[in-house]
Formats: sequence, structure tokens, C-alpha cells
Amino acid sequence: MARMRPRVAVAAPSRVSADAALRAAELGGGAVDAAVAAMLVAMVTEPGVVSLAGGAFVTVWPAGLDEAVTVDGYVAMPGLGRTADAPTPRQREIRTDYGGGLTMTAGHASVAVPGALAALDVAVSRWGRLPWGEVVSPAADQAGDGFPLGSAAAYYLPFVRDSLFAWDAETAAALRRPGGGWLEQGDRVVVAGLAETLGLVAEEGARTLYVGELAERLARDMSERGGLVTREDLAAYQPVVRAALPVTAGGWSLRTNPPPAIGGVVLAAMLTLLARRPPGAWTPGELARLVEVQRRVLGVRRDVLDVADDREAAAMALLRDVGWQAPGPPSTAHVSTVDADGTACAITASSGYGSGATVPGTGLWLNNCLGELELNRGTALPAGARLRSNMAPTVGRRADGAALAIGTPGADRITTALLQVLASFAHVGASLQDAVDRPRLHVNHGVEGDTARIEAEEDLPLPHLDLPVSRHHAHSMYFGGVGAALRLGDGSLGAAADPRRAGVATAG
Repeated sequence: MARMRPRVAVAAPSRVSADAALRAAELGGGAVDAAVAAMLVAMVTEPGVVSLAGGAFVTVWPAGLDEAVTVDGYVAMPGLGRTADAPTPRQREIRTDYGGGLTMTAGHASVAVPGALAALDVAVSRWGRLPWGEVVSPAADQAGDGFPLGSAAAYYLPFVRDSLFAWDAETAAALRRPGGGWLEQGDRVVVAGLAETLGLVAEEGARTLYVGELAERLARDMSERGGLVTREDLAAYQPVVRAALPVTAGGWSLRTNPPPAIGGVVLAAMLTLLARRPPGAWTPGELARLVEVQRRVLGVRRDVLDVADDREAAAMALLRDVGWQAPGPPSTAHVSTVDADGTACAITASSGYGSGATVPGTGLWLNNCLGELELNRGTALPAGARLRSNMAPTVGRRADGAALAIGTPGADRITTALLQVLASFAHVGASLQDAVDRPRLHVNHGVEGDTARIEAEEDLPLPHLDLPVSRHHAHSMYFGGVGAALRLGDGSLGAAADPRRAGVATAG
């Protein structure tokens, strides 16, 4: 990991995303401006992976403040103002081999109320240094000029192009070559209407998606094509600023995504269990303990957290059970940034697997977060309630003045990827890049009644355990794509990107 003395360090999903962060820094922006600019570009340039109409969490620890916060901009359950004579919801079941095989629902009835844009707007207005329009500008430029299809999208789309992204005319048009074939990695993508949409967002802020022109167009499309999201849902949506969830690891005071999201709680529980006897090296015995920690916590997650009516109470019960204690003051595409002043910002965003639908004339790709069946196994939620999420954007500080921002995409592998990177970095003493690079495992519990199994990269030597093992190639995308940015105690900045995805780590 290179050590430099720039203004901002960033780990982002792509070069164009990282460049947006550096552009924000050049204009005088700090960690929050850089992270939001990078995430907006990711939302534009990773079709099918993440979009402006999804959900996001932003965890920020501002320099000079004793505590961190998380802006909850995750998607919400729709249905406010929906009448008995509303059109019949339309959705389709999709089966794919992506991620080891999964079933989801797509179409307009799979779309939840989006919150990402609102959360990013709040983050910039509260902790940013730049005008909103300047932060949006790099994404608007990408939308106007067109952009090369990124590696994450190019990997995902072949699994679902025909089943998920071919039925909507505008969606399919954006992903096809002029001759009719599907775009491949590096081909230029031009999404009709997206540049104009970004212009509205730059001029009016996130409000255009909730009470403005984009809100009207989205609600009308939902009504006409069997969706559940209403004008009332959009107008009522508000991002929520929550105190981040504290946990410690090897001298680091960490802050992560709090309830009602699930990801941060699971990460905190696993870190707490591992810290009872911190690993000094990844010996066979420590790997066996890592498996047992994952097996215990992820089992509770599947059997309790995923189906709990009161997620916050269930989350706190899990944390108490593993011996978690909140330290006294002062002390989940993903983008991580830190700046020279010590502010750390981690943003994780998701659109589920994509609904396949585009709001006509806007280039706005819609989420399918209601269709993520693995996250929606519990009691039906009331309209306005936040859906369950694995995402766990995390920030941290150390007594010597160091600051860290870290997170990853990767569905239910988010928490186990972060656990292993943080344990290697904070406990074992690996460099940040070495911690990100080292082989990973994940205890896959499947659905209720399934036998747990270990998913592991082929270059990770495992001790004999009483679980079946499935091997993946080295640096498999299955195990996430961790991005981390670090300010050391001497003020130098650096970042680490995951070779499992085409992330970029840079500073400037």
C-alpha cells in the first residue's frame, strides 16, 4: 500500500468511480464529497449491479467529533395510499446460477421505495464541503458521454440478460449493441434519458425523486405497469441518521451499520467472539475457530434475525449473548474514503439484483429489493418500514490518530469478508492490502433445514472439520470486493482494493 500525502484516499469499484473522488478532492472536497461522487458514478456506470433508485448506507466519522453516524437510506416497503382497486401487481420469478444459484422475483412488483439518493444528499449537506451540483457532475458527465461496461456488470449480466434484462424495451436497448447482440466488457454504454435525469438531480437535489418530476414519472410507471410504489411512498420517505454501532478490534474503535439493518450487528457479533482470543496468525486452529464463529453467528442470523418482527430487539439480544459491550465515549458497490483531516466515510449501496425495469424516458434502473427472497423470509412488513439488509459500511479510529473506512459488496458474504480482513489487519498485523488479498472462507447456512457448508478459496488450507467444503478459485468474486482507505497516525494516506473485483485504490 503506497504511502502519500494527498488530500483524499479512496477505494472505489472502478477507475472512473475513483477518478470522480479525486476530482471532488481537487475542487476542495473532503472524504464525504469524494465518497458520494464516487458512488454516484458507480450507480451510473454499473448497470444491473447498483443504481440511483436503490438503497444505501453512509457511515461517517467526522474529524474532531467523538462519535460516528450512519445515514440509513435503505429501501422501504411500499404501499402507502394504495387502494383496493389498484392494478394487480406484476412480477416474474427468475432462477439464475449467479452467486452459487438463487431464485428471485423481478418486474415492477419487486421494486421497493428507493432511498440511496436521499441518503447521499443528506451526507453532502451535513458533512460535505462542495455544492451538491459539483458532487453530481462526474456522474452526469459519464451519463452524457456514455461509459465502458464495467467488470462487475460484465460478470453479472450474462447470468441474467435474457431472463431479467430483455423484457423491458428501454432496459434491453441500453445493453445491446446496434446490431442486436449483448454488450460485453469495455463496450460503450449509453442509457437514454440518464443524462437529463442527472441534470435534474444536480439542479434540484434528491427531492426530484421524492416530490418532483422524477417522482411523478416513477409513480406513474408503477401504477401503469403493476408496481407497488406510490406517490405517497415517495413523498413520505426520509433518510434516518442513526448513531453507528460500536465494536472494538485490536486497538481499533470501529463503528458500523446499526439495527434495523442486519449486517453491522452480525459483523459486530463475530468480531466480539473472535476478540475473546485474538488470532495472532491464521494457524489451522485459528481457522477452525473462525469457522465456528461464523457458524454460530450466521446460524442465529438465519434462524432469528432474518425472521424477527422486532429486528432491533433480536439484534441486541444476539450482541448481549456474545458478550458485546458498547465502549464508553469517546472511544454495505462500496466506496471507502479518508481525508487528510481524519474524516472517514464508507458507503455501501444496493439495487438487489435489479428488477429489469427502467422508468420510461429517464434511464432510471429500478431495484428488485422486494424480490430478494433470502432477505424477505419473515413476517410481511408494514408500508414505510425498512427492508432487511446485509450491508455494513464501517469506519474506525485508533489512539494514534489513524482513521479507517472499509466495506464490501457481496450479499451474505459481506460480513464474513469484513470479519476476515479486519481480523488480519487489526489482530494479526497484516498490512491493509495483504489483509484484503489473503484467501477467504464463508460458512453457508443456506435456508432453514439445510446443512451448513464451508465455501473456501482453493489456496486456503483448511483443517479437517465436520462440514462439507466447496472450493472456489483464488480471489473469487463470490467472496466480495473489499475496499478500504486508511489515514495513518503520521497523516499519510493510502487505500487497498480487492483483486476479487476490478476495484481501484488511489489517493490524490
